[in-house]
Amino acid sequence: MKILLVEDEEMLSAIIAKGLRKLGYAVDAVFDGEEALYYYEIYEYDLMILDLNIPKIDGIDVLRKIRKNDTDTKVLILSARTKVGERILGLDEGANDYLIKPFDFGELEARIRNLLRRSFSGTPATISLGTFVVDTSAKKVCYGDEMLNLTRKEYNIFEYLLLNKNKVVSTKQFVEHIWDSESDPFSNTLRYHIHTLKKKLSDCCDKEIIKTVRGQGYIIEGDEV
Repeated sequence: MKILLVEDEEMLSAIIAKGLRKLGYAVDAVFDGEEALYYYEIYEYDLMILDLNIPKIDGIDVLRKIRKNDTDTKVLILSARTKVGERILGLDEGANDYLIKPFDFGELEARIRNLLRRSFSGTPATISLGTFVVDTSAKKVCYGDEMLNLTRKEYNIFEYLLLNKNKVVSTKQFVEHIWDSESDPFSNTLRYHIHTLKKKLSDCCDKEIIKTVRGQGYIIEGDEV
């Protein structure tokens, strides 16, 4: 999943981005309101973490501009503005959640996880595909009693394909949702990760779980494995 982090305190931004990347999220970090809107317009994000006290364009105005035409992108306000009226304003303007600074990183991650689950209506904390069970909270995959040794990218690819089961997912969608924006979409990186993931899955059940749709992308079909 891909996150746009809008935070003008560069040290705090670096700490948050590093923590989220360790959890497997792709993160683009920007430092003012103009940059936030620029990145929002040219890239696709699953969630935005938005500070309110940012230069050039205030965070509330950034939120208002986004909500004019977009009710789908999840926005989590992360702000030192603590007054009840300010929190109410942020939520009334369309934020999906509001977390006050200082904050516990574990709580931030839990709130992000909760908001992202809502993006795929009805998605539970675990996803099953036959004998495969994906724990979206712990970010792990089991086949029966055996836990698979997946890299973060392999896990993210598998989870994203399952959340879009029976739909073809294009290379562009993978790059937009799983890789940072500076990644090269024309490199062989995605192909390599999908190849290694396919092998690990097929080694478990002797079946092709991820199918390649030539010229279009990749798909997971059905429920029985």
